[in-house]
Amino acid sequence: MDERFNRWLLPPLLALLFLLIVYQYVSPACPGAACPRRPPASAARRGGGPEEREEEEEAAAMPRLAAKFPFARGELCRRVRFDMRGRDVIVFLHIQKTGGTTFGRHLVRNIHLEQPCYCRAGQKKCACHRPGGDKDTWLFSRFSTGWSCGLHADWTELTSCVPAAMERRGCAGNRTLRNFYYITMLRDPVSRYLSEWKHVQRGATWKTSLHMCDGRSPTPDELPTCYEGDDWSGVSLQEFMDCTYNLASNRQVRMLADLSLVGCYNLTFMNESERNMILLQSAKNNLKNMAFFGLTEFQRKTQYLFERTFNLKFISPFTQFNVTRASNVDIGEDVRQRIEELNFLDVQLYEYAKDLFLQRFQYSKQEEHQKNRLKRREERRLLREQRAHQWPREEAAEVAVTEDYNSQVARW
Repeated sequence: MDERFNRWLLPPLLALLFLLIVYQYVSPACPGAACPRRPPASAARRGGGPEEREEEEEAAAMPRLAAKFPFARGELCRRVRFDMRGRDVIVFLHIQKTGGTTFGRHLVRNIHLEQPCYCRAGQKKCACHRPGGDKDTWLFSRFSTGWSCGLHADWTELTSCVPAAMERRGCAGNRTLRNFYYITMLRDPVSRYLSEWKHVQRGATWKTSLHMCDGRSPTPDELPTCYEGDDWSGVSLQEFMDCTYNLASNRQVRMLADLSLVGCYNLTFMNESERNMILLQSAKNNLKNMAFFGLTEFQRKTQYLFERTFNLKFISPFTQFNVTRASNVDIGEDVRQRIEELNFLDVQLYEYAKDLFLQRFQYSKQEEHQKNRLKRREERRLLREQRAHQWPREEAAEVAVTEDYNSQVARW
């Protein structure tokens, strides 16, 4: 009886086990790690052809940036309809020791223009006139208009000075509304600070800078000098760091902020912590709203973003110089930390600027990639349509040849 029962029970059990095994492989629900990766939905919709799969692989291969600051699409997509023939003007805010001299020369000597800037040998300034014989200039910078608003004028000075300075240069018939597009360059704060120290050590002073704010320059009490005599030649790094009113400290924030918000150079206008907070936020806002800014440490990306922003092309590619006077300075970790403390506002600004810069670069690259994908897709569609039109004609021609051949054979 037991044997008969076991023989009767064994087939259903084996069948049930077989069904469980099959269900495990074909079931639509499976645990996470055991599930195979599904193809992208877009590829499934397009049929997953080799060309489409190649596009998907290219998109997946693009590096993803770990963003630190959230920016809206409008803050990442920078496109300027720069009217070279109209009244648009690029204004270059040149911060000391950020690679601004090199970038400024690119603007007057290295852009492919309908009417290139005219640069005389042995002269620093070039004439950057608009096409069509207009003597008005499209560029406000050291190498085009000179220091028309003062030596290394900052954001506060330029925004109050440039419109009037441009009108003084223009003809009476050119007094029309202008669009001013501000641009600048930033640099790693420690490298920039060391570079300025080496520059000052060689005799640079910038003592003719006006530092205009709210219609006046600061008094000697508001802005004392760090040295006696004509310059600060031979200053040691320790002496340079010890001067509490050295404008090298947090220079990038000061030159990008609206100083009128904090009483200009009057340090008694508000407490220090409030002043620093307002300066940093103002510098961030002004930088973000500029038409363009570049970073010294990313020359090729700077070139790419400028070209994309203004729809202008440079003739020769930018060069990344990794060996500079600042990089040759051997400092210990304690000195580096001291410099970062002296430039704590610049450190925060640069972190913000670098993140925004790299997000803009990634956004532009993705946008360019998407545009190229759509272009290739349209080219393939047109090619398919062309082939579809050609095939009926080819078939008709073959039929005609065959009929002609058959008729000749019949006559023979």
